[in-house]
Amino acid sequence: MPDWLIYGMVYAGSALMVYNIIRYVRYELRLQKNKKWGKERQVLLVPIFLLVMFLFGYLAVGLFGSPDIIVSGILFGGSVFVFVIFGLLQRITDRIQENERLEADLRVAKESSRVKTTFLSSMSHEMRTPLNAIMGLDALALQNPELPAETRAQLEKVGDSAKHLLDMINNILDMNSIEAGSLTLKEEEFPLRKTLELAGLITKNRCEEKGLTYESSFSDALDDYYVGDETMLKHALLNVLGNAVKFTPAPGSVSFTVEQTVSQGPDRELRFIIADTGIGIDESLMRNLFTPFTAGDTSSTNRYSGSGLGLALSKRVTEMMGGGIAVSSKKGQGSTFTLTVRLKASDRKAEKQPEQDAESAAEETQLAGLKVLIVEDIDLNAEIVADLLDLEGISSDRAENGLVAVDMFTRSKPGTYDAILMDLRMPVMDGLDATRIIRDQNRPDAKTVPILALTANAFDEDVRNSLEAGMNAHMAKPVDPDLLFDNLRHLVPDHNK
Repeated sequence: MPDWLIYGMVYAGSALMVYNIIRYVRYELRLQKNKKWGKERQVLLVPIFLLVMFLFGYLAVGLFGSPDIIVSGILFGGSVFVFVIFGLLQRITDRIQENERLEADLRVAKESSRVKTTFLSSMSHEMRTPLNAIMGLDALALQNPELPAETRAQLEKVGDSAKHLLDMINNILDMNSIEAGSLTLKEEEFPLRKTLELAGLITKNRCEEKGLTYESSFSDALDDYYVGDETMLKHALLNVLGNAVKFTPAPGSVSFTVEQTVSQGPDRELRFIIADTGIGIDESLMRNLFTPFTAGDTSSTNRYSGSGLGLALSKRVTEMMGGGIAVSSKKGQGSTFTLTVRLKASDRKAEKQPEQDAESAAEETQLAGLKVLIVEDIDLNAEIVADLLDLEGISSDRAENGLVAVDMFTRSKPGTYDAILMDLRMPVMDGLDATRIIRDQNRPDAKTVPILALTANAFDEDVRNSLEAGMNAHMAKPVDPDLLFDNLRHLVPDHNK
């Protein structure tokens, strides 16, 4: 073996070792900046000392020794080995630091999400409280049969505007829950045709007010009941139906068609087709049509304002239900939205009409004579609820916080109160603690008296907290009189027996 090759390998190994030392020094200086590495950083100085000793050994062999091919191969291979191992060490360290950075970013994102959720919860509560007064007083005022026609029309517009604002609040909360991954779909039996008829009735009334024609067609192949989240499905449909009415000038038309496209075992796929003859959608706007907070037309001359949340929410909901949403549209020629969802089948059949009529008649007479305890810290809200109950012949007492409610219930005779309407956020004692204390009392009605949350806290977490505390139902403000009375009818079934 020629000497030049042997000595070449020795000096090449020495040069590579110098390069290794330089790389390691830079690497060690970079790690020294990491404050998380405490005294362990001192250990990093040891390899530098060892590598320098190796380098001196290489040079000594090359300058003063007589290396053969084996020794020179070992020396050169040692430098290559250090080079490779150091490269792997750098990659591992980089991966560890990247994971630490991602974990830090994740903590920041979670904290940001928590702060945003807390803020939205607080803002929701603060907005729902005055909305409850506006909508409650508006509903009470409309009960006056002597209202002038002009005043009645004005009050109805006030109610419609308040409902529109409430829809926007609900959209924001639902979208936030979906983005945060905290929204879970319910799995409950519900009568689909009744849901469709309600959505259709709302849309028909909006069309009539605007001078539009409304048509609907629901397939005879639809089952009586399905298993899924009725509320979110209705919400998704009403968003699209509302847009169809909003973006269709008179004298146009809106149609609503529902079909069952898949029926295999327990699986059902439903298709909802919503078409209009409205202004249509420009092709350039299609890409961002389902992006949250992006309205279809953002020009300064746009007459159709909106938050840009409705379609985005409908898309997310349908996707969570195993389907999706598609659109076809031409500017000036209208739009057609097709929503698909997958639900589970139910064996439950719709009740016969005579049975429904008998049940409805019983419900109409069931509420008169009930006595309810209203637990509410805001005087105006308590007054509105009391007046609404009075319309159905329901008497009421009022407690201004949870502690007073517990005291009033404790001092009352068993069976005094047929139900308790409980606010959640109150001074002194909140509604959750008050409910737990009432449920733990040793008296015959403590476990059975219906307790209904009537609160501006409207998040899914609030609903879970209410039910876990022992409440029977959760209703979000602004109070919906029909929902309130329906809950009372179902939760106080033995009142007239």
